[in-house]
Amino acid sequence: MIKEKEENNIFYLINQKQVNTLSYKTVSANKNTINKEWIVVDAEGEILGRLASEIAKVIRGKHKPSFTPHVDCGDNVIVINADKIRLTGNKLGDKVYVRYTGYPGGQRFITPKELLAKHPERIIEKAVRGMLPKNRLGRQLFKNLYVYAGTAHKHEAQNPTPVKF
Repeated sequence: MIKEKEENNIFYLINQKQVNTLSYKTVSANKNTINKEWIVVDAEGEILGRLASEIAKVIRGKHKPSFTPHVDCGDNVIVINADKIRLTGNKLGDKVYVRYTGYPGGQRFITPKELLAKHPERIIEKAVRGMLPKNRLGRQLFKNLYVYAGTAHKHEAQNPTPVKF
């Protein structure tokens, strides 16, 4: 539709397009409309940070076209072979995880090498948790991650789809 506009006795032709705004509605997902799937990821030989960022994306639901920032619309992720994860450079001995017991003088330090020996699944859990939102939604999203040191897991009934990142 072309309209004429008069400004200081000068006519301008304005090209205006009619847009049907009723067909362009943003659809927000809610817990009734989302479709949560189960996927299994093999961490053998994968680099920790690269794998954790892909897992966090899937848990958050950012890979879906129906992504809604304030809703848990991501998939459930099962990670196997967490004990065979790789860290680049000297991070295995140099990186330090710090925690605090809550008591005076209770600051504790542990390296990834020590953590791999004791609890290999916690390295992936820590990396993914750091990439999720730091609020109620992030705590809820973290419950969709299941990490196992070996190849066996207890979620066979969900028929998880194997995914390679």
